[in-house]
Amino acid sequence: MPNISMRGATLPASPIRKLTPYAEAARREGVKIYHLNIGQPDLPTPPQALEVLGKIDRKTLEYSPSQGLLSLREAFSRYYHRAGLEVSPDDIIVTCGGSEAVLMAFLTCLDPGDEVIMTEPSYANYMAFAQQAGLEVRTIPSDIREGFALPPMHAFEDVITPRTRAVLICNPNNPTGYVYSREELLQLRDIVLKYNLFLISDEVYREFVYTDEPFCSVLTLPDLEDHVIVVDSVSKRYSECGIRIGMAVSRNREVREAVLRFCQARLSPPLIGQIVAEASIDGSEDYLRACYVEYRARRDFFMAGLQQIPGVYSPMPQGAFYTTASLPVEDAEDFCRWCLTDFRLVEPGLPPRTVMLAPAAGFYMDPSRGRNQVRMAYVLNREDLADALKVLRLALEAYPGARG
Repeated sequence: MPNISMRGATLPASPIRKLTPYAEAARREGVKIYHLNIGQPDLPTPPQALEVLGKIDRKTLEYSPSQGLLSLREAFSRYYHRAGLEVSPDDIIVTCGGSEAVLMAFLTCLDPGDEVIMTEPSYANYMAFAQQAGLEVRTIPSDIREGFALPPMHAFEDVITPRTRAVLICNPNNPTGYVYSREELLQLRDIVLKYNLFLISDEVYREFVYTDEPFCSVLTLPDLEDHVIVVDSVSKRYSECGIRIGMAVSRNREVREAVLRFCQARLSPPLIGQIVAEASIDGSEDYLRACYVEYRARRDFFMAGLQQIPGVYSPMPQGAFYTTASLPVEDAEDFCRWCLTDFRLVEPGLPPRTVMLAPAAGFYMDPSRGRNQVRMAYVLNREDLADALKVLRLALEAYPGARG
């Protein structure tokens, strides 16, 4: 049998899904699993999107333009205008989810062997995409004791080398929920300009910011028109993860033309997904407000309960719907696996229950930094969150590897 590529053999498994075989085995046993491991919203998709999905009457489901349907890009442009951002339809390239936009940005802005700087913990797929593109990742740790705030600017300068070409941030942050302030982003802007770097900013959670200070997009930072690529998506904003529609936004024409050349190799983004996404955008202000209110209430409820569990610590997330927490265990991955293989909360009249968490070690380049941490997504309804917190508390009490 021929050997697969070194790239394929060494690509790390997603920490969000690597324990899935254990979860499937537990589910076959009749165990109810509370999935705090994945940011899959349970809120309904906008009704106008579902309505148009049911009324698609095309005779042929044809290719769309590689850049995406013009009408969808115009709708996105109107969305950005309402958010105070002047983005033209030509500045937008529709992608197969935000994930493809990140990969396209890497392929466009960096050559194999070039370096990209990320803070950590960082969304694990960023590191996987960088490996696929042949890039070197330079990470700057953020500290749970400091709320995962953006590290000081000298930390960025300390890791910059002649091969450094880009900085990638996620704002609001996945997996920590931290939101970068305008002041922090202006300091980062100075670094980007000083070293002539690209700034790739994943802003898919822009609608979910719980601070008094309004969200700051890197598109508003002065003098960065040629440096910025924004990654965006409808997946979390409209509970449409399955339609795989995202976008890369840049005012740099050369960047857009190169991204489009890569996109032409995959022919077109999903036609049906684009039709659904377009129907979701205009007139969705009340929908987005209701989602915001619900997620903020879930955050407050979940964090209040989490803080009551002995030995658990997590700073209050300022945005998105994730929190990264330290647990009173030596090895969080072992604990997460044990929850799926060994622990069952059994009570009369109820199915046996357990909880699934994402080990945070996979969100770090140096796994030891997150060895006792997990990422949790508070995307369940409050009744389920309450029971999930109960299961987690009792599991920690019963876990043989718990620290006293």
